[in-house]
Amino acid sequence: MPFFSAPKLTDAEALRSYARVLVRAGLTAPDAWVRDVAVAAREDAGLDDPEGEAQRLVDDARQALAEEQATWPPRTDYDALQAALASLESAGLVVLQGVDDHWAAAAVLRGPSGQGSAVRGVVWFTPSDVWHAVDHGMLELNAWHPDSANIADGDPLCEEVLVALDAHGLAAHFDEGRIEVRAFWHRRAGGGDA
Repeated sequence: MPFFSAPKLTDAEALRSYARVLVRAGLTAPDAWVRDVAVAAREDAGLDDPEGEAQRLVDDARQALAEEQATWPPRTDYDALQAALASLESAGLVVLQGVDDHWAAAAVLRGPSGQGSAVRGVVWFTPSDVWHAVDHGMLELNAWHPDSANIADGDPLCEEVLVALDAHGLAAHFDEGRIEVRAFWHRRAGGGDA
């Protein structure tokens, strides 16, 4: 995955931010967080001990998440989102969370799971979409018809996704080819993740 960068950040701030979004997204295993931050520390920041710094930053991010999640309500936006996505899956849509890019979504539609009449479309988003929701409380969802055509405002698939999100208490609207969901990615660390 590419190094997460933001304008006007020092290398140290950018690395800390990258570790933070990786940990909070929870899309990969903890060893991948350290590995990805170490790559950024070596290649983008030129640090002498990239693995050590990566481990420290990931440990700090995990500790901060553990402390913060104790203040979250019993049901977070993440929980509501997972319930909405599960309802879309049960209605015959394929849901892909944290996929690398649109090619992954297209492959699902071309693959064996996309050949049956039960698959009515695909809803997907990337890690960088999740990272945005971690910090800014807005997740952008892509939704495609079985032929990989993007949804359009007011079409039945777009409305179905919007209704499912609303039914689970999430405000969302269609904007420029995607659905914007007002939701913070407050995913609790589970098992050995925190």
